Amino acid sequence: MIANTLTPGPTPNTVRTAAGKVLNVPNGWVLLPPGDAALTRRVKADGDHWVVQEKKGRKIFSRGVWAPATTIDRLRTELEVERSTESFAKRQEADAKRREKAQLGYVGDFFGAVVTFLDFHDNHADLAQRLARAVTEHATPVGSGTVARTKRIPIEQRAEAAVIAWMRHQTTAYDSMKSTRVKGQRREVRRLLAQRSKKLLGRYRSGEAVSDDCPLLKSLAETTTKDDPR
Repeated sequence: MIANTLTPGPTPNTVRTAAGKVLNVPNGWVLLPPGDAALTRRVKADGDHWVVQEKKGRKIFSRGVWAPATTIDRLRTELEVERSTESFAKRQEADAKRREKAQLGYVGDFFGAVVTFLDFHDNHADLAQRLARAVTEHATPVGSGTVARTKRIPIEQRAEAAVIAWMRHQTTAYDSMKSTRVKGQRREVRRLLAQRSKKLLGRYRSGEAVSDDCPLLKSLAETTTKDDPR
């Protein structure tokens, strides 16, 4: 009774197959919502289940797993017993420390990659540090969903993409632009803004003097004010 690639159906107790066929959820089944990864893994491994996903734009969102209520209740109880033990608590604490250490290491590596990408002239070394810090603080938090969190491309490319994205949102009017339904137009706008951002970065790399009304300087000044309102 296992089906593949299911999406929400027209009513609460139905799902739709990839071919468009609507299926009624079996009697005795309930929907386990996303959120408890360990429980979801065990339900999937235990037997019959239906995984429901929904695509919105380019992203795919989990809508949960349909499975027998008795199965979900049994596995949830087993997990609650395991999670109440001292050994589980110690393991959770060790895992948390390991993740924190790894995150701190990644933040440092990413910051260094951003500074390397910027490659500002010594005249603008302080600005490079400030910009790298702003980009890193925005892009590296766990769960941020930014390009900095992907492992599909090298960290050098992540750093470049994160800088360009930060500048697009902070130094241009991109966020206030009206959305368009013309295919590819938004992508073209991002490409043109990226070129403009790279040209601006080039001025700092060459050591050129920059006026106070530079959008990058102004944006960093505003960011600093927000972080330290004194």
